[in-house]
Amino acid sequence: MAARRGRGAAARKRRAIRLKQASACGAIAVALLSMFWSVVWPYVTGVLLLSCVGTIAWWLWRTDRLVRKRDHAWRQADMIDAGRRTLTEVDAMTGTQFEELVANLCRRDGCVEVRRVGGANDNGADVVGRLPDGRSMVIQCKRYAPTSTIASRELRDLLGARVHFGADLAVFVTTTRFSRPSEKFALQHGILAVHRDHLGVWNGEASLMSLAEINGAGQGNARHRTRWKQAYSEYPPV
Repeated sequence: MAARRGRGAAARKRRAIRLKQASACGAIAVALLSMFWSVVWPYVTGVLLLSCVGTIAWWLWRTDRLVRKRDHAWRQADMIDAGRRTLTEVDAMTGTQFEELVANLCRRDGCVEVRRVGGANDNGADVVGRLPDGRSMVIQCKRYAPTSTIASRELRDLLGARVHFGADLAVFVTTTRFSRPSEKFALQHGILAVHRDHLGVWNGEASLMSLAEINGAGQGNARHRTRWKQAYSEYPPV
């Protein structure tokens, strides 16, 4: 116990000596600065300015790195959400999630002012926005079971939405297929009908504009794949 007390006293003594030495050095430095201030003040000022500039530059660099990192993470998440979902995962989505998926696919393809408007009193539209060429669009999204069929009356509702929103293009996106009458109705009225077959290629790598070139084809018809490849070469994804 006595030895431990002795070590503690010696440590306190050493700390006191170091504190006195630091105080003496500080006093000497202040005295020297006071004596030679007229000579050294430009250098001191320069060092302080350089320190401030360096601190600001470091802070800006660090902020830029953080912003870039967050932006990269957001873009990666958006790419996963918008273009890497399997149709099985899409089938498990809620209606709102499916609408968000379609909105993200549009943004991926360069569409702007894209927003989801689906819900109560949506006037027959779920997503609105503008195509890369500036035309306005209105989209109806239906996440139905693959065994279901889209009837013509649902496309008529979309026509009403196109008039209500004053859109140039109406798009109907579904996880199932269109009946023959509804598919014919879509072609007659200039509606882009994106059925399950085309949703798969859009969700994977095709752009929305490339789907316009094969509108009315597919739904299990093997011939549409050749037409899609030709359209894809003209309208690659953005």
